Amino acid sequence: MAINFNLPPSLDNAKHDIPLCARSLVIIGANGSGKSRFAAALARQLGEKAFRISALNALYVGGAEADEGSVSKLHSHAGVTLGGETEFERLMALLLHDEMANLISYKLSRASGNSDASLGVTRLDRLIELWQEIYPGNKMLIESERLRFMRNGDDESYAAARLSDGERAVLYLGGAMLYAPSRSVVLVDSPEMFLHPTVMLSLWNRLEQMRPDVTMVYTTHDLEFASSRPGSATVWVKNYDPASVAWDYSILPPGSPLGEEMYMAIMGARKPVLFIEGDGIHSIDAQLYPLIFKDYTVKSLGSCNKVIEATRTFNELNAFHHLASTGIVDRDRRDQAEVEYLRRKNIMVPSVAEIENILLLDEVVRAAAMARGRNENHVAKRVRQAIINMFAGEYKQQALMHTRHRVKRTVEYRIDGRFSSIDQLEKHMAGLVDEIAPRRLYEEFCREFKGYISAGDYDGVLRVYNRKSMLPGSNVAPLLGLGNKDGYLRYILKLLRDDGEPARRIRAAVHHCFGLD
Repeated sequence: MAINFNLPPSLDNAKHDIPLCARSLVIIGANGSGKSRFAAALARQLGEKAFRISALNALYVGGAEADEGSVSKLHSHAGVTLGGETEFERLMALLLHDEMANLISYKLSRASGNSDASLGVTRLDRLIELWQEIYPGNKMLIESERLRFMRNGDDESYAAARLSDGERAVLYLGGAMLYAPSRSVVLVDSPEMFLHPTVMLSLWNRLEQMRPDVTMVYTTHDLEFASSRPGSATVWVKNYDPASVAWDYSILPPGSPLGEEMYMAIMGARKPVLFIEGDGIHSIDAQLYPLIFKDYTVKSLGSCNKVIEATRTFNELNAFHHLASTGIVDRDRRDQAEVEYLRRKNIMVPSVAEIENILLLDEVVRAAAMARGRNENHVAKRVRQAIINMFAGEYKQQALMHTRHRVKRTVEYRIDGRFSSIDQLEKHMAGLVDEIAPRRLYEEFCREFKGYISAGDYDGVLRVYNRKSMLPGSNVAPLLGLGNKDGYLRYILKLLRDDGEPARRIRAAVHHCFGLD
């Protein structure tokens, strides 16, 4: 259903319009920004059209009042004493009451001679279908005028009180949505509350499909949920002024080059944004960098190209969000010219080849050894020697990979031009092999790398050595009594969270690696 309502007052007195194409509205902001007051003001403007639901309020005693436009109010209007201390219990009672009313109506119709009478599909029927879709293999039953539940393989059913908070939230949200009046505006507070991300997304997608006749308004600080509503208009609530009863807020511009998901990354923060590589969950980048750069909101983007593009575009839109943006990409096999170019674009590049090498920085190893009660000089020496020995055994292969990178970059630059004919392109490329001289490059890299080995230049090796097996090959974990590389990573992260002297040393070493000291 199309959105058609006025938004609450803005501090700048500007009129903010919702895009006509929007199917729903997401109100997002940091904790304390005033987004809940914003939603409440919107509900007051909507009057009887507003229907408010909140899993957090519904599941606990005293959490919900019988306000107009709520399940509790429908419960109080049912005309019979249904009982229930929480809104969740009232909703379950309301569902059973309506089911019984439907059954009685059917029996009376049959008794009066209406042979065409049918039970029809009730709200409870639709909720049972939703429940078993979200939780395949689970069953919802009616026994002795009570709702009961059963999992596959169980012999006995159990009451709703034994469900997890997440399961009860699914029941409440699904049931409440079924009671929302047609053409109403359903205001959902914290739609992500209690829900696993996979359940959250499938549930709200399904509920929106079930109720195309209502307008959805979500209030959240959850970035994953907000970015999962691609058809929604999004209001970013930044602050609330109680004196003027007005808000500092913006409607995110649709179709911006940065994309809506990127805006979502900075909604919950007042801090500058740091875009990094990795998947945001399992990558070392996503685990390490938020603990190193504590003054930033860290957002994982996947590839280095996405980091570079997001940082560029985000900074171009600074007039909208007023936040600085920085990126981090691995050095990989980039030469100094490439590194300097990226740094001019606000992209930080470490003085080591990749993220794993940061964990092998001499001072990081020493800080961990100190915390473990080991002789840090002995541990650091053993780790350095192990890495240099590994590099000595494959420096020619590493030189070849660096050569391939340099050739690829040079060719990309050289053919990135305009040519009026194929003859011009052929002439332009004919001398590329002689000009690039890959064998000469390879021999130069070999000499450079042999120099690091003979001089014992550990920092030089970390700068150019790309190999995922470096951490286990370094023996740093066994030397510290930590089992394996995962144990070593977990220990470094623990030290950073503990925020003691080892954490200070580790952060200082990483900052130095990025040239920030």
